[in-house]
Amino acid sequence: MHEQNQKENSAASPSYKPIASDCVKAEARRLGFALCGMAPAEPVDARYVDAYRRWLDEGRQADMHYLENHFEKRMDPRLLVEGTRTVISLAFNYFPERVADGIAWYAQGRDYHDLLRERMSQLMDAIGLHGRCFVDTAPVPERYWAWRCGLGWIGKHSQLVVPHVGSTFFLGELFVQEEMDAYDSPMSNHCGRCSKCIDACPMGAITEPQLLEGGVLGPESHCFDSRRCLSYLTIENRGDIPAEAKAMMSDTFYGCDRCTKACPHLHGTPTAEPQFRPSQELLSMTPTDWQQLTPEQYQSLFKGSAVKRAKYDGLMRNIKSRFSSDG
Repeated sequence: MHEQNQKENSAASPSYKPIASDCVKAEARRLGFALCGMAPAEPVDARYVDAYRRWLDEGRQADMHYLENHFEKRMDPRLLVEGTRTVISLAFNYFPERVADGIAWYAQGRDYHDLLRERMSQLMDAIGLHGRCFVDTAPVPERYWAWRCGLGWIGKHSQLVVPHVGSTFFLGELFVQEEMDAYDSPMSNHCGRCSKCIDACPMGAITEPQLLEGGVLGPESHCFDSRRCLSYLTIENRGDIPAEAKAMMSDTFYGCDRCTKACPHLHGTPTAEPQFRPSQELLSMTPTDWQQLTPEQYQSLFKGSAVKRAKYDGLMRNIKSRFSSDG
């Protein structure tokens, strides 16, 4: 956890007069966020907690052990940040207009962590909120809070689904000490009998889930197995790529968007944020260029990119696995 990157603005005492939620949402839109919702800071739904615990017990988190850490704080925002009264969930669109082959949509441009943290800090300062902001930097069940704050529902592929738009959003959360004058309601699940994401998954990582009462749906409902996910195997995994997975890497070597693309709700508008667009250098890469990639080229191509999470050796492992499957 990189909690040193989280914003803490607690020097001043917060006002206990409720904040106008409409003002928060308007400022969020001005700063480029596509969606903003808020909910009282309460313990996570007990049914979700139990299902998440079972998911961990079954080992479906693979070796992402950070998903096991600080369990009690993960399930109660007031334990993670003392004095929290409101959780604000924010979503930033990254739907691409142009795409470099082989790389997941979310990683086409600059790393989203810094940009979202900067915009979230600006939002807190503009409204006068006191608390902390999180972008994958703490034990926060971000998709749960996005659902609880009314942004969408958790689909069978475990991602947040925004109706008629899809899942191409970065998520961030504000845990603030102020109360709001109005809160948002969770959205009911609309996946229904659709199985397009299940059918599209090349490794069978998604199975028909158990829908929790109230529409909570996701990996914590036992429908998603990280150990069989191409995104996990090419990004988080530090071991070898299994032979079965190599045979399925026909169009990727970093991440996998097949379940995202298969969702009938995907009707995104290209992101207006220039930093999330691929560079011309990245767009011009050929299969031969990738196979001959040097450490120096890697540093140049992916400076400030989320792809650096896989490191040079990990990316080359993926590239070799991807192109070896052609032969």
